[in-house]
Amino acid sequence: MAGERDLAALLRNMKPEMHEGIFVFCTLSEVAELPTTIQPLLTFREAEGTTVVMRREEADLHGLPHQFASRLITLTVHSSLDAVGFLAAITARLAAAGIGVNAVSAFYHDHLFVPEPRAEEALGLLQNISTPGSD
Repeated sequence: MAGERDLAALLRNMKPEMHEGIFVFCTLSEVAELPTTIQPLLTFREAEGTTVVMRREEADLHGLPHQFASRLITLTVHSSLDAVGFLAAITARLAAAGIGVNAVSAFYHDHLFVPEPRAEEALGLLQNISTPGSD
């Protein structure tokens, strides 16, 4: 099934949902192996090393240094991987409120990592975008 491409429909139907828990970003050198006991939400290999996103308690348990304590908000609309302007509209609204975001697009949905202390505010802003008649 193809994802939605229409920007107005994406914004109207995004239905943001916040996940439980606090997520953090860790990095492993390019030669380090991820311990098999770790269950990351996301891994991404870069030339400088591998980024691992996982729950904070798991990083602490394994003694992994981490940054950016964040909450995860999923935009539950099935967005097309080549939709134009969706994340730009979302991140612009959060930026206007001074809220940083790390966005990840997966096959079905877009996911936003927002600073943990501002997560409820971010969720409210996103809900306002998808409410008809909101600003």
